Amino acid sequence: MELHILEHRVRVLSVARPGLWLYTHPLIKLLFLPHRSRCKFFSLTETPEDYTLMVDEEGFKELPPSEFLQVAEATWLVLNVSSHSGAAVQAAGVTKIARSVIAPLAEHHVSVLMLSTYQTDFILVREQDLSVVIHTLAQEFDIYREVGGEPVPVTRDDSSNGFPRTQHAGLSPTVHPIQSPQNRFCVLTLDPETLPAIATTLIDVLFYSHRFPSDLLLTSSSGELWRMVRIGGQPLGFDECGIVAQIAGPLAAADISAYYISTFNFDHALVVMKHREVKCLAQCHTAGQCGTRIPKEGQDPRLKESTRPVTEWTVVGPCLRTYGFSCREADIWRLLHRTGFLLLHL
Repeated sequence: MELHILEHRVRVLSVARPGLWLYTHPLIKLLFLPHRSRCKFFSLTETPEDYTLMVDEEGFKELPPSEFLQVAEATWLVLNVSSHSGAAVQAAGVTKIARSVIAPLAEHHVSVLMLSTYQTDFILVREQDLSVVIHTLAQEFDIYREVGGEPVPVTRDDSSNGFPRTQHAGLSPTVHPIQSPQNRFCVLTLDPETLPAIATTLIDVLFYSHRFPSDLLLTSSSGELWRMVRIGGQPLGFDECGIVAQIAGPLAAADISAYYISTFNFDHALVVMKHREVKCLAQCHTAGQCGTRIPKEGQDPRLKESTRPVTEWTVVGPCLRTYGFSCREADIWRLLHRTGFLLLHL
């Protein structure tokens, strides 16, 4: 398998909900007018608390500083795993890289952010941890770093790349509470060529009405529904290692597909909407970190059935662009069913 270190140097930001008006113009430019910006990596995810943005340096320049904007200190690099194997993979999303990428990085005290899309998963690591990442994964992967759009092989001997290897204190795992809202979700695709035709609708949904018109979308052909599990009772921060591994590890062991999206304050996993699998996640999450047996009956108290509406849609497209807009109709799980974009209702 190959591990690609993409060219983008990414910043992670939070826009407070009351401050969205201040960023409407730059967000419209980044979302719908990519030819007017040099930004090549852009992700916007709306949660009940805030708007999380992941943008490269060019996109970051478009956002004015204000009291509504929080910026994480670190600069992040984007990793992507590709496989040339023709073998079918049963599990999808973060599950398929849990053992090969997520777990080893957690064991070597590397904090990661995840951004799952319909076609692939992106792993974000802090720039200062790059040498540790390469040393950790070099035996499992052929590693390439993009330079001028071309992949250049990286060896373990080259792994310093000008960044000092970071020293970490001993890992002290924390079991974070999780909750699962009643919302149902669908992983969808959107043809990028259709974006101009629905741009005005998306602008209205994102900045004004917050209500997605039900007659705009087509019904999913697969009908596969997902449940969202939110990780964290308090903001997780960016320094703790192993949070993604706590979720992805047990799911990989049970061969359960999962998509994973990190935001400024919390993490979110999507699993296929079967009560057994959501329950399994809660039980494995507790047993795997506390050393206790998985209960045979009953639901783990850490899994809270939340009735609070979680209204989040994320659209991920080519050039690593993610478009987010909220929707208060929690039961909409339809799609613009072509290729190239992902629509997630979180």
